[in-house]
Amino acid sequence: MVKVALLVRLDAKSGKESDVEKFLLSGLDLVEQEPQTTTWYALKLGPNTYGIFDSFADDNGRQAHLSGKVAAALMQKAPDLFAAPPAIEKVDVLAAKLPG
Repeated sequence: MVKVALLVRLDAKSGKESDVEKFLLSGLDLVEQEPQTTTWYALKLGPNTYGIFDSFADDNGRQAHLSGKVAAALMQKAPDLFAAPPAIEKVDVLAAKLPG
C-alpha cells in the first residue's frame, strides 16, 4: 500500500522539450532499480510542462528515492533543461488502486 508520494513539476526551456522527454524516458531504467519506489510516472502536462509522480509505502522509501540516482540526475540536468528549478512537493496519498 502506498502512503506517501512526490509530485514534481518541470517547465522545459524553450527548444529543450525533446531533450526533457528523452531525459524522462531514460529515468525509467534508474527507477526500476529502486525497490522502495512503488510507482513512477513521467508526465507531459502541456507543450513545455512536464511532471513526475511517484509513490512509496513510507517516508523511508521516499527519502531513499530523493537520495538516489534519478534525483541526482534531475538536479544535474536541471540548469540546462528547465526554465526554473524543479518544484518538488512531498504529498500524502489518501487512496490508491494498484495492480495485483
